[in-house]
Amino acid sequence: MIKVLIAEDMPALLKKYQRLLEKDSELEVVAAVQNGYEAVMKTVLCQPDVILMDIEMETRTAGLDAASQILSQYPEVKIIILTSYEDDENVFQAFKLGVSDYVLKNSKQEELITCVKDAYAGRSPIRPVIAEKIRREFQRVKQSEDSFLYNLMLVTQLTQTEIDILDLLRQGYERSEICSMRCVEMTTLKRHIHNILKKFDLDSMAEVVKLVNDLKIYDYLHNVKNMDLKDTR
Repeated sequence: MIKVLIAEDMPALLKKYQRLLEKDSELEVVAAVQNGYEAVMKTVLCQPDVILMDIEMETRTAGLDAASQILSQYPEVKIIILTSYEDDENVFQAFKLGVSDYVLKNSKQEELITCVKDAYAGRSPIRPVIAEKIRREFQRVKQSEDSFLYNLMLVTQLTQTEIDILDLLRQGYERSEICSMRCVEMTTLKRHIHNILKKFDLDSMAEVVKLVNDLKIYDYLHNVKNMDLKDTR
């Protein structure tokens, strides 16, 4: 007998899934809960083999949060994500956590039961739609890494003075304040800013600042600097 826990915050759907699954003699619904907290608690108490987990319950990511907690303590439990729509980000995040599969809420009884049995038997396939989601996500991550590395290279091509000025602008200092802090004339500062824009091939410092902030390039540079300082002690 396969023990199943269902976590779904809509009572009507919760009862529907319970009714559909219990029509199969090989499945036993050991718990039916309406939030992520109860899903974690009932997992401890009922020791289910498979969990049907809604993503959005008391919070938008309650199901993912509960899945993370459960799998950290019970990695052998098979979790199937229930979702109303094929959301790339949530589906990929679920698979990174270690869930076995996902199924749309409007799936027919046969698909739901097959999904549960396949997960229990370790046969949950990476269906074409999931494979495509994963491919797109890795492509997005790769593009992001390329962008980070390219712009990090641009930052390293700045002079130390230009790096310091960009850092001050990034922190929100006005140009007049930077002139005072660095004891330079405005014309000198403008020349440095012109060189920065030229190296980034952008039209405004606002664009450069947004770029380095979005990619967290200065966080990376500061971390590297701190590591270097520790190594010299």
